[in-house]
Amino acid sequence: MPLRLFNTLTGQLDELTPSDGKALRMYACGPTVYDYGHIGNFRTFLQVDVLRRFLLLSGIPVRHVMNITDVDDKIIRNAAAAGVSIGEYTKVYEKAFFEDLESLRVERPEQIARATEHIDRMVQLVQKLAAAGAAYQAEDGSWYFRLKAFPEYGKLSKKDLSGMEDGARVDVDEYEKDSARDFALWKAAKPGETSWDTAIGRGRPGWHIECSAMAMEYLGDSFDLHAGGEDLMFPHHENEIAQSESVTHKIFARHWFHVRFLLVDGRKMSKSEGNFYTLRDLLLKGYKASSIRLALISVPYRHQFNFTFDGLIEAAAAIDRLRTFTARLKTGTFAAGENPELQAAALEAQADYIAALNNDLNTAEARAPIFDLLRAANTAIDQGSLFAGDRDAILAVLASFDRVFDVIEDHDAEPTRAALAWAEQAGRMNDVAPELLARQGLTDEAIDALVAERTTAKKQRNFARADQIRSELAEKGIVIEDSKDGVRWKRK
Repeated sequence: MPLRLFNTLTGQLDELTPSDGKALRMYACGPTVYDYGHIGNFRTFLQVDVLRRFLLLSGIPVRHVMNITDVDDKIIRNAAAAGVSIGEYTKVYEKAFFEDLESLRVERPEQIARATEHIDRMVQLVQKLAAAGAAYQAEDGSWYFRLKAFPEYGKLSKKDLSGMEDGARVDVDEYEKDSARDFALWKAAKPGETSWDTAIGRGRPGWHIECSAMAMEYLGDSFDLHAGGEDLMFPHHENEIAQSESVTHKIFARHWFHVRFLLVDGRKMSKSEGNFYTLRDLLLKGYKASSIRLALISVPYRHQFNFTFDGLIEAAAAIDRLRTFTARLKTGTFAAGENPELQAAALEAQADYIAALNNDLNTAEARAPIFDLLRAANTAIDQGSLFAGDRDAILAVLASFDRVFDVIEDHDAEPTRAALAWAEQAGRMNDVAPELLARQGLTDEAIDALVAERTTAKKQRNFARADQIRSELAEKGIVIEDSKDGVRWKRK
């Protein structure tokens, strides 16, 4: 079964395959690096990561391009207030963005495209639009896209723009233009503002032009998929289509993938509401990066996601079940052979999980067969009816699942250490949860040594010391599990 994904452009589920029969070419709108990313941003990047990973798992090569907006009004304003260049200012937040992506296990695109490194390409596109009669220069030197030159405008968002009359105020940051519906391609320089000397005048790019220019630079005039949050559908993505297709007369992107908004406790996330969270805020509260990842991808991308702290706790519990079960399989001793019922259950779980993702990337339905398999296998282990062949088959299913979800392997220690180091540097140690501080300072080797000491103490019937070690480790978030296969420990 091929992947069928909702296409915003057509309004239906369309099969997603590479148009050239080789690699699937996809462009995803990246961050504007003027501040730290919040969980709403990362929900979109994580859903794109799930799509990318599933395509690769399905044997489809991916050519993934993501832009970095490193020049815009906020960046210019903030950099000036800080007394630094925009390059110095954005470097801090771009670095933080990629650190956060790494914490969340988001794979890097094949191509990162920074706006400031593609000014010439944007200027060339404006020149082509002017030659096609779709762009004009205002008296102040700014360039605008002439919307009436593109009759198909609105085909992505399905918006009726007939009520938008000339003279209406649309964008407060734009300059003089012929029509209220026209949008800025190139903004003439203002005194003291970051700008470039170019063939179309001194100035800086508008926001929309960068994505058109860079997408076509790396993926060609027409490519397979364009991704982003639903807030970008209009006007940003609509403007990209108009700019690009007015020059190429080809479909800009065949498939459009939009991720729904995130709410926090049923309300729109905002600083004024006090419910605005960056990834670093959550890590300092003691939540694990894996829990945040699973929570943000568990609700399918076309469904609005209501973020709650209870949801993070539920995600942590689900991950704990998966990790405990995987450890039980890997450390247990199983007789040779196979159980036909478990072999069939493993095949069914793999097929159902893949089918759910092929059906519009339904991550919620994809989890269910994995946990059904977990329950069946745990019961079989307890009854002594799971064999070595079954263990291998089930581990293969879990590895396939984790190639997309990436939460079973424990990679949580480094993001936590990095968040604490950042908190110390940023003067935010007062924001660190006390229990998070209590969990720090114990390396895996130190824990192994204490667990070994506890085992020795139990053999010597020194139960007081054994209990003391268990309690000390529990206070630091380390759980010890005694089983017939030996002693295991894990971090909460």
